[in-house]
Formats: sequence, C-alpha cells, structure tokens
Amino acid sequence: MEEEAINEEGEFQGVTKTCKQLLLSLPKVTGWRTPNLYLFQQFWCQPKEIQAIIAAQTHFEAQDSDVVIATVPKSGTTWLKALVFAIVNRRRFDINSKEHPLLRCNPHDLVPFLEYKVYANNQIPKLSNLASPRFFASHVPYHSLPKTMTNGTLNCKIVYICRNPLDTFYEDLKVDVPLQIRRLADFLGYPFSPQEVQNGVVDDIAKLCSFQNLKDLEVNKNGKSILNFDNKGLFRKGEVGDWVNLLSKEMVERLNKIMEEKLAGSGLDF
Repeated sequence: MEEEAINEEGEFQGVTKTCKQLLLSLPKVTGWRTPNLYLFQQFWCQPKEIQAIIAAQTHFEAQDSDVVIATVPKSGTTWLKALVFAIVNRRRFDINSKEHPLLRCNPHDLVPFLEYKVYANNQIPKLSNLASPRFFASHVPYHSLPKTMTNGTLNCKIVYICRNPLDTFYEDLKVDVPLQIRRLADFLGYPFSPQEVQNGVVDDIAKLCSFQNLKDLEVNKNGKSILNFDNKGLFRKGEVGDWVNLLSKEMVERLNKIMEEKLAGSGLDF
C-alpha cells in the first residue's frame, strides 16, 4: 500500500486537484512511460497529457490562417512538420539560406504540440499575439481537438498523415516527395507557381526537409524539443516496410485482423 501511494503521488505530480478527481473516475491500464494510462474521450492518455488536452479544448481559439499537423506517433510527424513549415514560409525564409530556421531549430520547436508543449505544465499561454500563420500539432484524435478548429466556422487547415499500422511512414509521401509537396502546398493555400517549379523550389524543399538531412543536423542530434524525448530519438530509419524486421508472423496476423475490423468501410487500404 505504501509503494502504491508513492507511485500515485509521482503519477499525479503537477496535476491539478480537479484533474486528479477526473482521472480517478476513469478506466485505467498499466502504462509504459507512466504508471497508468487512462481512457479519456475514447483513447488512452497519460495524466498530464489529459490535463493539457482539457486546457487546449477550453482555451484555444483558432484563427482562419492556422495550420495544424494531426498525426499518430511515429508516422512521420517530424518530417511532415518540416515540410509544412518550409512550404508555407518559403517566401519569408529563403529555402537555400544557411540561416533557415529548419537548420537551427528542431521541427517540433517550430510547430509545437498543443498537449506536450503549448499547454503542458499548467500553461495557459496568450497565443493571439503570434504571427500569422500559426503552426500547431497534436497526437489526439479529431474529436478531441479544440472545437474552434473543427466546428467549420473557420478555414484553418488540418493536415493528417496516415500510416500503415505495421509501418512507420506514409508510403505516398515516400514514393514521390515532390508530388506530395505540391499537393500539400495546394491544400494549404500556398500553391507553387510554374516559375517556382521551373526554378527547382519544390526540389529544394524536398532536399532541405529530407529525412537524412534533418537527421544529420546538430540541432536534431542534441537537446529535447519534446518533454522526456531526446531529439536524436525522433529520427529512426524513415523506411517503408521496415516492419518485416521487427514484427513476428503472429504479430502481423493479429494486427491485420484488427485493421480489417477497425478500418472496414473507411476506404483506407494498406
């Protein structure tokens, strides 16, 4: 009982009394980075993450020009953040400049997570003063994003990257990077002009944001841009199909069965 009390005290450290009461009312399972995960709004979360999500849902006011990166962990989030930042800001920051922000800052610092940075540690920041367009990211499901993002009253852009659950990267993006960069630019409202395409701007962005280039930068080898995660751990291999080296036959069969059940009728085919 004493050990359980110590674990609970550590688990709820930094969590408000109100949030703790909520957590104690939720179903829980054993966690891997925290003692427990809690079933909150139909998905499993860590305690501090739930507190930050509630803060974002309560306080975040979307703007028409906001850009939001919505992803599942280990699906190419860091790469997608870099691509979106470079595309939207290409007239503000010269892609070939040695002072480009992506050469000096980790993509997660330029496109911060709502639940891991913006509203982490009981912060309620004033975001209305940020320059437009503003960039944010989240790992939470669509229904748990702040309603001002999703209620249809604004034109903010939400970019979702979908992965094969057996793998770690979006195959279309890997197969033809320049094509997907142009598609992203069109969706975001920053299409490339014929002159830009001719001048190689799309290819320059692909090169700047390439997985290997980002991985080799000193800023991405050191420090922590996300709480409790070393930057170097954010870049694994970036290879499609690497699951064959990691998953057993039984794991693959089990995952395939789950995918068939969960994704039936969605139009998603892996």
